[in-house]
Amino acid sequence: MFKFFKKHPPKEGEDREKLKKDLFDYQKCADHGFPSKPSAFAYDPILQLMAIGTKSGGVRVYGAPGVLFSGMHKEDVSVTNLFFLPEEGRLVSVCSDNTLHLWEINLRSGNSVLEEVKEFSMENNKMKTISTCCLTSDSQNLLLGTEGGNIHILNIPSFTLADQIIYQDIVMQNVPDDFKVSPGAVEAVAVHPTNSDKFLIGYNRGLIVLWDNKENKTEQTYNATQQLESLAWNRNGEEFFSAHADGSYITWDAKESAEPKEAPVTPYGPFPCKAINKLQWKSSKGGRFVIFSGGMPRASYGDRHTITVMQGDDNHVVFDFTSRVVDFFVLCKSDETDTTDTRSAYDEPTALMVLVEEEFVMIDLETTDWPALRLPYLHSVHSSAITCAQHVLNVPDQLWQKLIDAGDAQCKNFSTREWPITGGKNLAKEPATKDLLITGHEDGTVRFWDASGTTLRLLYRLATSPIFCIPDHAGEPANGEEEEWPPFRKVGTFDPYSDDPRLAIQKTWLCPLSETLVVAGTAGQVLVLQMEREPRTQELQAHTINIVSDRDNFVWKGHEALTPTTGDMRFAAGYQPTCIMQLYPPAACTALALHSEWQLVAAGTAHGFGLFDYAQKKQVTFRCTLNVGDMTGTSDTAMSRRKSLKKSLRESFRRLRKGRSERRRQEPPKDKTATQHIEQTATEVAQDAAAATQETATQAASAVVAQAQSAVASATGAAAAEATRPVERMVEARSADDSMASMVRSLYFADTFIVNGGTNSPSLWVGTNGGHVYVYSLTVPPSDKRSTDEVGCVLAKEIKLKHHAPVISIAVIDSKNRVLPEALEVSNERAKAPDMEGQHSVIICSEEQLKAFTLPALKPRWKNKITAVDGSRLRRVNFVSFRSKTGDNYSEFDIASLNNLGELGVYSVMSLRRQMLSPALRKEDINGIASFVFTKDGQGFYLQSPSEFCHVSLSASNASTPVAMVELKEGMRPEPQEPVVEVTPPSPIQEEGQVPGEAGEGSEAGGEVTAYDTSDITTGLNDSQANDSRVDTSAADITIDSVRDHVAENNQTTTMITTDTTVVTVTAPSPLPPDVTVENGEAEEQIPETNGPATNGTNGTDEPSSPVDEIVDKLQEAMLAAAAGDDPALLKQKLMGDAKSTITTTVQEAI
Repeated sequence: MFKFFKKHPPKEGEDREKLKKDLFDYQKCADHGFPSKPSAFAYDPILQLMAIGTKSGGVRVYGAPGVLFSGMHKEDVSVTNLFFLPEEGRLVSVCSDNTLHLWEINLRSGNSVLEEVKEFSMENNKMKTISTCCLTSDSQNLLLGTEGGNIHILNIPSFTLADQIIYQDIVMQNVPDDFKVSPGAVEAVAVHPTNSDKFLIGYNRGLIVLWDNKENKTEQTYNATQQLESLAWNRNGEEFFSAHADGSYITWDAKESAEPKEAPVTPYGPFPCKAINKLQWKSSKGGRFVIFSGGMPRASYGDRHTITVMQGDDNHVVFDFTSRVVDFFVLCKSDETDTTDTRSAYDEPTALMVLVEEEFVMIDLETTDWPALRLPYLHSVHSSAITCAQHVLNVPDQLWQKLIDAGDAQCKNFSTREWPITGGKNLAKEPATKDLLITGHEDGTVRFWDASGTTLRLLYRLATSPIFCIPDHAGEPANGEEEEWPPFRKVGTFDPYSDDPRLAIQKTWLCPLSETLVVAGTAGQVLVLQMEREPRTQELQAHTINIVSDRDNFVWKGHEALTPTTGDMRFAAGYQPTCIMQLYPPAACTALALHSEWQLVAAGTAHGFGLFDYAQKKQVTFRCTLNVGDMTGTSDTAMSRRKSLKKSLRESFRRLRKGRSERRRQEPPKDKTATQHIEQTATEVAQDAAAATQETATQAASAVVAQAQSAVASATGAAAAEATRPVERMVEARSADDSMASMVRSLYFADTFIVNGGTNSPSLWVGTNGGHVYVYSLTVPPSDKRSTDEVGCVLAKEIKLKHHAPVISIAVIDSKNRVLPEALEVSNERAKAPDMEGQHSVIICSEEQLKAFTLPALKPRWKNKITAVDGSRLRRVNFVSFRSKTGDNYSEFDIASLNNLGELGVYSVMSLRRQMLSPALRKEDINGIASFVFTKDGQGFYLQSPSEFCHVSLSASNASTPVAMVELKEGMRPEPQEPVVEVTPPSPIQEEGQVPGEAGEGSEAGGEVTAYDTSDITTGLNDSQANDSRVDTSAADITIDSVRDHVAENNQTTTMITTDTTVVTVTAPSPLPPDVTVENGEAEEQIPETNGPATNGTNGTDEPSSPVDEIVDKLQEAMLAAAAGDDPALLKQKLMGDAKSTITTTVQEAI
């Protein structure tokens, strides 16, 4: 017993429960990055808002930096079209299931939110499937073209279909006989720029008609010989373009339909070209702009994703993207200045917004050469696949400014214009600290993001590929006539290809106080870099650490190490490498640690680890963690340590049989619950007592009572003992020959007590995948001898966990339960100095448990068996500081964790007890769980898609959520239609205690007043339920389960359920202890009509027995029956056998 209490810390009291609410609170903060799988795009030129719809049903609205509104469709649908209602703050979405949804940006508690307010569903068949849409210029109607060739009209104010349908047959009646062929589906609709009653209807096979909706007739007919793709009006409404599937476009005169105004133009002919998917025609004083997507020569550049911009005869650029073009919009000055009364003479384009599948690009059309603009949001964070991430809190201002300056120097080819989309107001507070999110990528780049606020902004990009001899596969030089035409220009940052997979970044570590950065890659390369303001030229050398040098027969079968570039190299301002540590074998780095004050860096792989002194640029120590039998290794597959497949299968079956036999021996008798055991025992005893003779009834009854009491006592004691014993799952110990046990999973530097309790010294802690912890004692020379004296390293202690679980994190805490501060934090007044007088403890976090050991003796202190109790395994762990939201400056260190079920948890550093557990991710989201990174203040980031980070918070005091508002002009949004409500005249005020239907006012039902006798309350209730469907009818069927549920929830005599009407349903049978009685006075207050005047014509004569007495009798009878032996059959007979056992009455609610 004493051993049991010794393993468990004291229980937490009520004060701790209150404190938990002030410290911990899970909430989702914001989404950062680029929406996954975009499918629709819209823009409001007046409010300057843009919207993106996705294939997963999401809708995002963006404005000025920090202005973001998100919505999600209820069904699992794809958004096919989006339309802003200009200046109204409303949005219409068209989905793949033929439904339309109306969204509004509404103000809620000082913050604007995106809400779905209306929905309309069209019949989803082949003929009525929506093929194209177009919003009229007055924003009153949405024209819906269908696959059947008809056009339906959706009235926006009512959000219902108008009675008018433009049938294809009616359109074809006025078409000349030469054109009367099946035109196909409606491919495009374009509303006249000056007359909203007229619009072009383009059919799939090339037929175009100008429809006058006011006159309901065809005004002009135009016939193109090629399949139609898109239509675009000129600004004056006198001409229009038609784009076709053969890569050509045609100019038409709106009043002349016999022949095109100009011959068809194929910009990249004469060879066959791909279709022009969308075309825009914009006017300008410098010449007309023709902008279209697609149209590339099919044989030569059919795989390119392009948008062509042509202005006059001189300016011609083909913008080349690396992913498919979803949609584009052209920003014009006229869209912002035009009114219903005045219109500008020219469109004057200013910018081109392009949405492609993997990124968003803005092209400046006002600046010479049309450069791209820098994005304040919607960054393609996955421009190269993200392989790792690190969050750095509270970056010093000096380092922050250096990062900004270095990033600005990398963006000289971008436009200097301000971001043109400025809709809404960002109401979020200025961040108190400057925080960085550092991402490592597959192509060897490291990106620094501003993660201080609600948006993610790129500050600086570091490329490591120039440090190594990597062939440049960017492309061949542009020479020859074929490369000169078309005039391609690469835009965007998304590049899914990597020059060499060995460049991929696996781990990063930034010390913001010393401005030192360490980057580890896939080929065992570890780069130490330092921030510099000026460019510098230097020569780099790689310092190799052979981890397996003591294994003579080891053979490496993986990839070779990267070769550093020889000779002097010039590095731009920013992070510049100072030295390279190359681990051999060149396997991927699995763990990394930096201590900038000691100038030491440790890196681990699947074979062991190495400790490197980057001040003197030489190795300190290394250790191979492989077993003696491991003489081979590869980088792609797990290292095999089995002698043969036959032996492996034999051992697997042996473990399987052994586990089954042990479980059979340990399984208790299959009793469902202690309650059932008591019931069965009492029933058997009651049956034995019934078989006794009448002479010995008294003795048998006493025996029954004694035996039942003993059975109850024994079962209760067993249940109590079972409740106090922790419920654990059987977790089988891993074999020491586990194929990945040698992998180093965690590295940790700490200045603590290793050898004895009186002297602290630097130490290095190494945790492996097999539950093995190595503790090294370090000797670091003082600063004045740091460049000459060597760093000493001696193996001091070892810890082997019982179940060989992977060690994923280690931390040392002082006697005040504070985690030891990181390097230079105390000297820079960023943290309090640790307590070196009291005892230190080390917390080792494995995937299966948390365990604390005292230092330096390494005696077990506390332990939390997570896998054995919960069945989950920890995947991510970090020691974070939580601050109370009440403002009393209270803070504490805790352990934040994420398990394989996607649950975020918090565990106390002091007792290892769980403080909070909240579901956050789907357990199937393996990539999201693997990419999760905690911050030091209780927040977290993870990849919810390859292109988007999700920001969450576990802290009640730290949560950066977007707060924004969109202001609308008064009268811009139409007033909502008030629903018609039939108002029933109120009945005269009734006297207190008077039941509806009694003598007096009565209830109007066909002009008759229905009166009920007090002895027939059930009949009145049935009639009331027939007339009012809102009355609770749960009392109609009472079963054993429902009785038990009621007892568990509310142990009261009567249960009063009040509905919207003045009817109260009183359900009598609620089992109580036999000594509980109901006073007549209380019953009279609850049911006042029982002693009131009679309504059955008895002239006020009292009934022999009141309903209250009957209720009490039935209650006592039911309670005695339940308490006699808890026989389920007897209880059911007592409750259900008699039709009058359940008494239900209807009374008037007290006013």
